[in-house]
Amino acid sequence: MKSILLFVLLGSGLYLGQHKNITDPDAIINPLHKKYISKVVFLDKTVALDQLKESDLLRTTLFQEDKDLDIRIFMGNSLVNYLHQMEPSLSPDELLKKGNYQFSFYVDGKLIYTENLNTGAGIPDDKKKKTTLRIPLLSSKNEDAWGRYMWMRFYLANDGIDALEEGNHLLRIEIKPYLKTSALKAGNTIAAGEIHLTVPHKNIPEKQIAVQKIHPNSGWTVSDEKLNKERIQLLNRKIAENRFRDITSIVVLKNEKLLLEEYFSNSGRDSLQDTRSVGKSFASALMGIAMKDGYFKSENQMLKEFYDLKQFKNYSPRKDSITLKSLLTMSSGFDGDDADENSPGNEENMYPTENWVKFALDLPITGNKPGEKWSYFTAGVVVTGDILDKKVPKGLQNYAEKKLFQPLGIIHYKWQLTPQQKPSLAGGLRMRALDFAKFGQLYKNNGLWNGQKLIDRSWIKKSFSNYFMNDKDFEGYGYLFWRKVYKVGTQNFEAYQSSGNGGNKIIIFTEIPVVMVITAKAYNKPYAHSQVDKIVQDYVLPAIMNNE
Repeated sequence: MKSILLFVLLGSGLYLGQHKNITDPDAIINPLHKKYISKVVFLDKTVALDQLKESDLLRTTLFQEDKDLDIRIFMGNSLVNYLHQMEPSLSPDELLKKGNYQFSFYVDGKLIYTENLNTGAGIPDDKKKKTTLRIPLLSSKNEDAWGRYMWMRFYLANDGIDALEEGNHLLRIEIKPYLKTSALKAGNTIAAGEIHLTVPHKNIPEKQIAVQKIHPNSGWTVSDEKLNKERIQLLNRKIAENRFRDITSIVVLKNEKLLLEEYFSNSGRDSLQDTRSVGKSFASALMGIAMKDGYFKSENQMLKEFYDLKQFKNYSPRKDSITLKSLLTMSSGFDGDDADENSPGNEENMYPTENWVKFALDLPITGNKPGEKWSYFTAGVVVTGDILDKKVPKGLQNYAEKKLFQPLGIIHYKWQLTPQQKPSLAGGLRMRALDFAKFGQLYKNNGLWNGQKLIDRSWIKKSFSNYFMNDKDFEGYGYLFWRKVYKVGTQNFEAYQSSGNGGNKIIIFTEIPVVMVITAKAYNKPYAHSQVDKIVQDYVLPAIMNNE
């Protein structure tokens, strides 16, 4: 009896030197839980705890991405009590606002990825009580669970797929509690476990690996510059093996000539690519064209010049002073942040409304001055489009056709429309990859196209300036263009790029004569942008710059 009591006390964390529990954890009564306390075990099917048998636990398995792979964590206490041991002064709810589980993934003894799980992941009551968890990593039924997205981030966004190449591997997962107060700190290991994985060979036809031939009538002169074909073949193999996913096209221009043109996932030259927020950069271009044509005095014009803001909700005199520039740099001060699902101005709150412009102008404002703080704010670009539509002759759709698309020779395209049937500059503009490349080359040419000045050089310089030099969270932002620095060996390659959900990019390099277009349909996938960054940095740039 004494030994049983001692085991329970140890399992609950009530041993010498530890703090008393702040919540009552679930009792540890399941025999397998008792046997595998502080362990992570692996399963290839969903099994309820009361039906789990020793024979269900996997020590080795064939790794198949279309099959199920679960882990079950057997802990000695609940998460909140582990966090309480790290910071005894906080209440359970305060602990859950500042902490969660930390997962570390090792392959063959090497740490590949560590994730501090978002504090919103998981049910608060479970984190206060549960001492065992089932977490799906792979699901044949596409189960909606945070564990699957965490696995995607490890596997596809953070080199897990490269570590788990063909052959035999040891996968180990370690779990700790973490807290972020003044600094982030992790506690002792809660549970750990490992499994031997055999990754099978994939037979890929050679034609899927070969560098694709550029066919005639592209509208571009074909480049005769050298290309490291072996590097592109490695890239094509990874796309064919589904190691890079949902890529639809890769187009590269060098010195204004077509160097690479490849299509994947049943896409082709004439496919209208759905590039989502890539279209925001077209708002920047059209504003620059309208500025050149004299329909605006400058980007410092204020919102009060275009709207009677007192007619909208949450009026404040500070709304009057919001500038076009602050809308273009996503620093207007409106209470809108697409990265925060609780933000009033989150774009997902906008789409169901009957008037997207009214939605944006009804929003409250924060205490930030225009231009002071960056946050990704789609609704602000909708307002920019509405202002353009009001100011240019015959409306935005006609103006874009006449002033941008016709001069560039872009015939096939499709706008996403607002509920008022106006072009939405928030995103969704579809066109061929080769035509997106024309837009990128226009910027590379400082606004010139076939000898005609479409955009002032000074506007492009402003667009390709970083207005958030002191922000450590990202590499920079201009006038609806992202700043990005790619690193190949010891070289840095700065670019400004249009970027859209799914991994869609128009990349204009500032110091080398290169424009890239990559289109993809990995919409809302955690690996969407990171895999494209890897494609550019590890494969395409080295191939076209002749770097090994």
